[in-house]
Amino acid sequence: MNFNESVEYIHSLLQFGIKPGLERVSMLLERLDNPQDKIKTIHIAGTNGKGSTSTHLANILTSAGYKTGLYTSPYVLSFCERIQIDGKNIPEDDLSKTVTRVKSEIEKLNEQGIIITEFEALTATAFLYFYNSGCNYAVIEVGLGGRFDATNVIKKPEAVVITSISLDHTKILGDTISQIAFEKCGVIKYGIPVITSQNQKAEALGVISKISTEKNCNLIIANPQNAQVIFDSLKVMQVVKFAYKDKEYLLKLMGEHQIENAVNVIETAKVLGIDDQYIQEGLAKTTMLARMEVIGENPLIIRDGGHNEGCANALHDFLTKYNVQNINMLIGLMADKDVEGYVGKIAPLCKSIVTVTPSNPRALESEELKKIAEKYCKNTKSINNPQEGYKYILSNTKKDETLLVCGSFYMMSDIFGD
Repeated sequence: MNFNESVEYIHSLLQFGIKPGLERVSMLLERLDNPQDKIKTIHIAGTNGKGSTSTHLANILTSAGYKTGLYTSPYVLSFCERIQIDGKNIPEDDLSKTVTRVKSEIEKLNEQGIIITEFEALTATAFLYFYNSGCNYAVIEVGLGGRFDATNVIKKPEAVVITSISLDHTKILGDTISQIAFEKCGVIKYGIPVITSQNQKAEALGVISKISTEKNCNLIIANPQNAQVIFDSLKVMQVVKFAYKDKEYLLKLMGEHQIENAVNVIETAKVLGIDDQYIQEGLAKTTMLARMEVIGENPLIIRDGGHNEGCANALHDFLTKYNVQNINMLIGLMADKDVEGYVGKIAPLCKSIVTVTPSNPRALESEELKKIAEKYCKNTKSINNPQEGYKYILSNTKKDETLLVCGSFYMMSDIFGD
């Protein structure tokens, strides 16, 4: 298969939906000689902050001289973003070769009536690529939940990080913080260090503490309150400087929640025995697409791929902290998210809104999203196609105004992707 055929093949498996469970992916990886067991891993679970936490850690390990794989989701510009080594996307040829190998084993399992899902196939592809490439470490972001997520085939990670937990995927994970935390904590393994934040909701922290104790884990609760912001700036030259435990660090990711993520990362890196200079280097060089990212001035253009309660709160705090005004918002969301909650938090800050429909079967139709948005902002328009919607709102945003592109990462890919 060539690159396009490989991506089409992976996407074709989406038809089998999300099927939590480890049996199928374990069988697939067994046929690939269990590459996940042959590299050191750090496992990242949580509702919000997994991507930035994972990317920070991978960059720190690379700075320390380790060949480091990174597996995250979703992507913004290129499918290859999801699998990286030392900050570089998997080359298209390598993706094709690895997917072709994985596909051959999937087809054999299909003959036995065993159906592999999209995420399971991609997870196997990532593990195989990291092993074949000689990675020393792989930082692995959980896809959904934790306990039955395909990435949870990892038997003995070097560390587990539990990022901020909030309500999301309630139909699958449960409708309380405690239930969701239980599912996330399924990645905790016996005797393995666990790192989380003091800022966790009390219900979540209680579950994390209980399970860590039951599994005889060293639980490290990082406290972001011990971090003092020295300097921060919006605009294109985004930078935050903060002090934590007598050391100073630079971040290129904006928002108070990013300091919380960074403090978790610092504590995790120390557990792994990484020197301070490499922690500082790794944090300072980390950038991420569509995470409160400023991509233009005059007008100010911000894109953020958040989609749940925690993301909405973080974006709201970001916009109010920097007194961002005259906001024209382009938004597209998945129907299975807390649409009302997200829109209700952000839309009142906006002077106009354009709703679009991301190209995903789970997407909420733009007309339905418009009905919700206009409860909070009367100047609301529906344009189904994301690219057309972006062109329209950009042309109608003045130089002294702000264009906020927010919501689903699928929409980001529609607008800014290949």
